[in-house]
Amino acid sequence: MSTTRKRVYGYLAEFSSASTLYKAAEQIRDAGFQKWDCYSPYPIHGLDGAMGLKRSILPWFVFCGGCAGLATAFALAYVTQVEIYPTIVQAKPANIFTVPAFFPIMFELTILFSGFATLFGLLGLIQLPRLNHPLFASKQFHRATDDGFFIAIEARDPKFSPQGTRDLLENIGGKQIELVEEED
Repeated sequence: MSTTRKRVYGYLAEFSSASTLYKAAEQIRDAGFQKWDCYSPYPIHGLDGAMGLKRSILPWFVFCGGCAGLATAFALAYVTQVEIYPTIVQAKPANIFTVPAFFPIMFELTILFSGFATLFGLLGLIQLPRLNHPLFASKQFHRATDDGFFIAIEARDPKFSPQGTRDLLENIGGKQIELVEEED
């Protein structure tokens, strides 16, 4: 018979409205927590600033993917039309820059590589696919997509302490504070 050990994931607290969630996020940010997140049924304007989040590095992934696509298209056109199969038209040397037929291919490969960089960069940044998350076991978290406003503070945060974190969540207006555990 196997026994499943559980370890603490963190605390989940519910807030009554979007404005109380916003104010609580500012207070948690000011308290110095780093491993925490807000959950709401709709986007809340300015919440990322209240949480102290930096700009995403995803645009750099997209830019690098586009540059790689463009470089691939240039290399493909040059190797096939100048090196392997030189196309000489009216005694003019092979030159990929004077043939407008290559521009759609350059455009399409730039867009294709940018799209792939966006998809795989996003999945990597948000750490998906993850088949199960500890918050899914919560009794109240299912309301996060309906009418609930939640903050989850993870136990792996350096400032996390079982009683201190719970007291902070109570002081800033958290209701139904729940200790969330995950299976090892």
